[in-house]
Amino acid sequence: MRNFKELDVWKDAIVLVKDVYMITECLPNTEKFGLKSQIARCVVSIPANIAEGCAKDSQKDFVRYLQISLGSAFELETHIIICNSLSFIVGKDFELLNEKINMLQKRINSLIKYSKTQY
Repeated sequence: MRNFKELDVWKDAIVLVKDVYMITECLPNTEKFGLKSQIARCVVSIPANIAEGCAKDSQKDFVRYLQISLGSAFELETHIIICNSLSFIVGKDFELLNEKINMLQKRINSLIKYSKTQY
């Protein structure tokens, strides 16, 4: 069993959760049960799936949960792009958040590739 709290990718995902929650506070109240809710679910899913994967006995299962986490990161990116196209999240807020998401996606993908070599 791995200690997820020691993984830098998990730590970065936790920071991303905080950043996303702060930025989505600016979304209109009409999006409380729409985009805002979807964004909250998928951003929390990223570190949660990394942690859940760490509890699995096999490397293959760990990779599967990392892939789910990566899928949530791409879902999050899509929601943020939609927010940008609707002018809910714009300018530097959008650019910095999108950059953090892309960096986390790359790091999760790298961990997946590395973990696959450990089968």
